Amino acid sequence: MDANEVAAAVIIDPVWSAQLRDHWLNLMALAVWGEVKSTRMGATSRMRKRLLEVGEKMRSLIADRTWIPHPREQVKNALGSAYSLKDALQQFERAAQDADGGADYPAFAAGVLALHQSLLAHLPDLENRWAGLLDSQYNEDEDDDA
Repeated sequence: MDANEVAAAVIIDPVWSAQLRDHWLNLMALAVWGEVKSTRMGATSRMRKRLLEVGEKMRSLIADRTWIPHPREQVKNALGSAYSLKDALQQFERAAQDADGGADYPAFAAGVLALHQSLLAHLPDLENRWAGLLDSQYNEDEDDDA
């Protein structure tokens, strides 16, 4: 596995990172300080907790991986972070479905959609690239055996 190719592949576009952060910060502000309500007891607290987890997983996705010594492990870490983020996003979106009112609800619903679209605009391509790098390593091993 080419270390330079891996180094380039695991660096996340800073413009996209900033966009994700802005979407998340907007949602967090609405979820915590805005008027987003639910008719279900405890639903907004669960939703806030899930949104915080999305932020933590996004931070993990965009983290610098140069501290990981082996290129293969860098790719595995990036791919694992992407899968964890998608799972956290799905759990948040399920929890956000319980939000159903309040003056800031329309902006909150639009923010959920914007975050989802922004994430899924790039994440599948990154996952495919990283999976391809991991697969290429196995193809190289097979070529060496022949």
